[in-house]
Amino acid sequence: MSLNLQAVGIDKSYDNNQVLQDCSWSFTEHGIYVLTGVNGCGKSTFLRICALLERPDKGEVRYLDGVHEAPDGMTLMRRITLVLPKAGLFNMSVSRNVSYGLRIRGISGRESNDRTDSVLEFTGLSHKKDQNALTLSSGEAQRVAMARALVIEPEVLFLDEPTASIDEKNTGIIENIILQLKQRGQTTVIMTTHDRVQAERVADRVLLLEGGKIVE
Repeated sequence: MSLNLQAVGIDKSYDNNQVLQDCSWSFTEHGIYVLTGVNGCGKSTFLRICALLERPDKGEVRYLDGVHEAPDGMTLMRRITLVLPKAGLFNMSVSRNVSYGLRIRGISGRESNDRTDSVLEFTGLSHKKDQNALTLSSGEAQRVAMARALVIEPEVLFLDEPTASIDEKNTGIIENIILQLKQRGQTTVIMTTHDRVQAERVADRVLLLEGGKIVE
């Protein structure tokens, strides 16, 4: 059963500065949603709230299994994941970085190896699997962060400015990864970018965050 997301009447302020105001949207279909808007408009805040990493001041985030609401807790958290603009990688090989999420879920041995190898190939990192992740370029590091997210097979994947401050080659590779996820049709991707042209390239639906609300 697919996991659907509803954000309902979200308000969020920092130091009396209201970032989100009665912000609502329903993400009810698999595909790529791209949230655009000027810097500081609240895109990243919205993603953190939807990824259950931050609480709204008002409103709620609901995840639905069909018509039934999925209960909060670790089980739900393990069905979604957020990739931040700057990857926090561990001082270990690329392969061990990617398989980290599997290890903490108790998945090891052949299944872990197979899933890790598959996602390394998918993200174009197979040839880097034994390299220390801290020696990678910023673009390669961002691809490792995406691989680490994808290996756990999330039903909802949040990408916060996934190509910010990286080179053109890796930007193209990451965009291609996102497009391949669209073709697979198994994951809902909710992504932010300030680049409207990029949004049009990869999105099934482009949304604009303006005045604290999502508008079309």
